[in-house]
Amino acid sequence: MSRTVEVADEWLQRIKEQLVGVQYGVVQITIHNGQIVQIDRTERSRFDTEKSPSSVKRQKS
Repeated sequence: MSRTVEVADEWLQRIKEQLVGVQYGVVQITIHNGQIVQIDRTERSRFDTEKSPSSVKRQKS
């Protein structure tokens, strides 16, 4: 059962702040009883695995 959730401008700003600078990762929004209660941000690092371990470089895209 789904219900439309109204999001205050304050929460939209918080979500935007969590998205800034993320190249690889997840921004997860937790909702309880129709209200946003938590925002989790998990960042990932991706590496070029075709090169030897000593020259592995982080991808920039």
